[in-house]
Amino acid sequence: MSPPNRPTAPRRVADTLSLAGRRALVTGAGRGLGREIALGLARAGARVACAARTRFEIEAAAAECGPGAVAIELDVTSPERVNAAVAAAQAALGGIDILVNNAGAATSQPFRNLDLKTWRRVMATDLEGPFLVTQAVLPDMLGRDYGRVIMIGSMLSCAGRPYVAAYAAAKHGLLGLTRSLAAEYARSAVTFNCVCPAYAATPMTQASIANIVRVTGRSEQEARRSLHTPQDRLIEPAEVAAACVFLASALSGSITGQALMLDGGEIQA
Repeated sequence: MSPPNRPTAPRRVADTLSLAGRRALVTGAGRGLGREIALGLARAGARVACAARTRFEIEAAAAECGPGAVAIELDVTSPERVNAAVAAAQAALGGIDILVNNAGAATSQPFRNLDLKTWRRVMATDLEGPFLVTQAVLPDMLGRDYGRVIMIGSMLSCAGRPYVAAYAAAKHGLLGLTRSLAAEYARSAVTFNCVCPAYAATPMTQASIANIVRVTGRSEQEARRSLHTPQDRLIEPAEVAAACVFLASALSGSITGQALMLDGGEIQA
């Protein structure tokens, strides 16, 4: 007999894609991918804690997520603030069933110009942050024998590109963390997966486009096209949100330790 909180094999897709009754914490939820992911989980029925550093952004995101959603101030680079934010989210929601580690920082420059301060900032946000938040959330998930931990990586979790050494290194590390946790907790009902999109239509990508224009002198259209997938487009944030809804659902119980590539066929691995 399965433990009370552990789902049995799904019977109907329509039933098992619902997240009704589930509680989710999304980091970096004030804008971009994080906001879209929070909205996607809420629309699937989950109560969502929208967490980020900027209060007015997460309050707006929580309001859009609807009744039961809450805004939680969170700096993922601070262990003390992570523990306080996770405790606040657990108290507000009554527990956390789904964690989406989305908060991130990106930088682009030649490796010889990459200073230690920038390297450490990217590592602290993109790799140490998910480590801290996951470590704070995991005991509750294990205690209730149910959980979904979703890392938002990048296609650069599986490949390298010029001028993004810090970002690619952090995202490679994030995938390694995901796979190690999946192996360590394979006998639990907590799963760990990494969603790896190519460049998405977000403010972060727009900043990358502006940087390419500034450094290379290309037009904005040329710079944008250089970031397109083989399908000749950017990834839509809603596509990333949909992947997270699936991985958060009962349908994904046998999927753990995986890198889900949303890259239009860029990296076939």
